[in-house]
Amino acid sequence: MATARTSYVCLACRASYKQPYDRTRQRSCPRCAEPLIHAGSAFAPPRRRDTAAWRTLTVLLNAGVGFHKSCCGGPGYRPRTLREVRERMTYAERSGEPVARSLVRYNIP
Repeated sequence: MATARTSYVCLACRASYKQPYDRTRQRSCPRCAEPLIHAGSAFAPPRRRDTAAWRTLTVLLNAGVGFHKSCCGGPGYRPRTLREVRERMTYAERSGEPVARSLVRYNIP
């Protein structure tokens, strides 16, 4: 029986790797030896040259937002542009809501 594979991301190299999930093992990038960040099984990496998308992804992953499957609907809403990230970060700051929760909001009140 095959093991489930999930995505791990190196933000410095802008690379994504599919590997078996193991909570106890710390993975490192084969290019730069930096630690990889667990992104989730529903993660689709942007193109390497798309710097704005990688900056947005950096903010999301560092805030603790993952791309995990939640039943059949996928991971839900994730901002795609830096403008959307800034709007949600400003909302989190003003309302006192946790940053990770405000980043995955579809609409900002």
